[in-house]
Amino acid sequence: MIDIRTKRVYEPVDEQDGFRVLVDRLWPRGKTKEQVHADLWLKDVAPSAELRKWFHHGEANWETFKGRYFGELDEHQEAVAQLYDIAQEGRLTLLFSAQDVERNQAIALKEYLLAWAENRGG
Repeated sequence: MIDIRTKRVYEPVDEQDGFRVLVDRLWPRGKTKEQVHADLWLKDVAPSAELRKWFHHGEANWETFKGRYFGELDEHQEAVAQLYDIAQEGRLTLLFSAQDVERNQAIALKEYLLAWAENRGG
């Protein structure tokens, strides 16, 4: 079983984070590279600008957002496979800047990756 965690970029770096991947399309406001301490910034797994704006303006519910986001992820299988490969090596922490810690792209991406891994026997 792969170990994937999610964390806001505004929380302190912890050695238990493992490999840290920023999954936002935009760089976190007011943060330097040293402060974010991301091992990788993978924009290809972030929601499109259109989907992000639609969701953040309160026009969507969580399940609808996830469905559309998963459809976008289906189109970026190379990036998804890259995250899966990283997760197989050890703990993967998906970094996000959204204020909502329960409904954001990192939470949805984790769900997608776990299902993706299960379908591959990982």
